[in-house]
Order: sequence, then structure tokens, then C-alpha cells
Amino acid sequence: MTTMAQETVPGAGPGEAVSAVRRHELAAFLRSRRERIAPERVGLPRGRRRRTPGLRREEVAQLSAVGVTWYTWLEQARDIQVSVQVLDALARALLLDPSERAHLFQLAGAVDPAPAADCPSVTPALRTLLEQIEPYPACLQNSRYDILAHNRTYGLLLCDLDAVPPEDRNCMILSYTHDEWRSSIVHLEETQRLMAARFRATMAGHLAEPAWKTLLQRLRAESSDFRAAWDRHEVVAHRTKRKEFLNRHVGRITVDHTDLWLGPEPGPRMVTYVPADDTSRERLERLHAIALERRATSAG
Repeated sequence: MTTMAQETVPGAGPGEAVSAVRRHELAAFLRSRRERIAPERVGLPRGRRRRTPGLRREEVAQLSAVGVTWYTWLEQARDIQVSVQVLDALARALLLDPSERAHLFQLAGAVDPAPAADCPSVTPALRTLLEQIEPYPACLQNSRYDILAHNRTYGLLLCDLDAVPPEDRNCMILSYTHDEWRSSIVHLEETQRLMAARFRATMAGHLAEPAWKTLLQRLRAESSDFRAAWDRHEVVAHRTKRKEFLNRHVGRITVDHTDLWLGPEPGPRMVTYVPADDTSRERLERLHAIALERRATSAG
């Protein structure tokens, strides 16, 4: 491998030298992760003539939907631009765990667009508070609609949220692409339109941030309904609102939605749903009991 002394260009400034170090570290990290993965783990045949330990470069490129030449250049520490979307695809293809994923993005000098499994805003005290609010549904969200934490009742309110991959636990994604979540919202079209308008209003303060741009691109790519709502250029502020859900376990539920902001700026917030009538209260209590029973069964 080319040494740093060979890589460094005479007269290069400190910033260029740091970039060269990052590229070499990134290249070495990618090679090490690629070589540890047996083809069978990602559904590829081993074959009789395989000499490369782990995956071949072209296989990683195929799994990540990037060009073989481009990926080869990346492992050769060439000075090329890497988008957060490509880094996300590489992290998935290479089966990186959360620590490895964070290391990949740090080496690339990029911000991970996926919601983190551990968020500084989600303190043990807030998790306890979520449980104390039960049987009423509640969750913690950031301003991008990522669901950072939730209590057991909320976990069964619109779908089996624990079965949803962490990277998809975003209310915008779920409201536009998840069939069960969508079918649980009584006034779906109105809800989608308001969410898109709130998202546009909030995104005005985050236009240059990769995570926001990645979420917007994904929504536009996966949902024609979102594209139609987004292209209206409507904006609205967050406000308390009565909502109706059709839960598959207990039936129709009417609740009052309240956002409890965790700071002076519109960032992380606790979202709470309080029953609007006695029937909804009883049904939420039943839903909570179902959630407790399911949790006990899975734990046993």
C-alpha cells in the first residue's frame, strides 16, 4: 500500500494531509470489513475458484449499487467525492454494526443521515416518563419525525413498531409507505398533507443538512402522494390536534395530540395522545394490556 510519505504532495497544506490520512484509513477499513464477510452471509455463492477472503470488490459494488471502478478507487484511497447515500449503501452491504457505521461516516467526513439508535435527547428519565404515561400512547420524536423512543402502547397503536427496522421508524416514511400504518390513520390524506407542510416549514432551517436531504429524496422517490403534497409548497406550524385511529386490535380510537417540546427550539419533543372520550380510554387500556402480554410472551 502507498505510504503517507509517498502520498503527500510537496507543498500540500495541513488540510490536504489530513484528507490523505482519512482516505487511507477509509480504504483500509473498507477492505478489512469486506474481507471478513463470507459470501453466504449476503446470499452469494462461494464457487470453487474463490481466492479472495470474504467478498470481492465487484460483489460489494453490486450489493451497494455503485460502479465497480468507483468502489475500487475508494479502496485505493483516491481523492473522490462520496455521498451520504453511497456511504449508507456500503454500510448495509458490509453489514456494519452501529459503531462501525459511525466510524465509516467519521472517516468520510460525513454526517450519518439515519436516525441513531442511541440519542442524547433520550435520557433514562425520559424513558421512565414514557412508561409512566401508559396506558396512553407516547413517543419521543425529533423535528425530522424520527421516532427516537416509544412506550408499549404507542408501539401497537398504528402498527407493530418493534417489527419496523430502526432506519424506517420515521413518521413521514411510515405515513407514506407503510401499509398498516397508513390504514390505521382515519383521515390519511389530510394527515399526509399536514405532515408534508410541517416538514417543509421545519426543513427551512436545515436545508444544507445531509440527513434532511436524504429523507426528502427517499420520500420523493418512494411515494407519489408525497411528491404531490410536497409540490404544493404549503407550510403550517405544529399545533395540538384531535386525531382518529383505527387500531387492528381494539378498533377506533379518538385522541388529543399534544407536543411537549424538550427545549426552547423546535427540536426533540414528546408526542402524547390522550383519549378524547370514555370509549377511547377503555380501548387504550385494552391495547396497553395487549402490549404488556406480547412483551411478556416475547421475554419468556
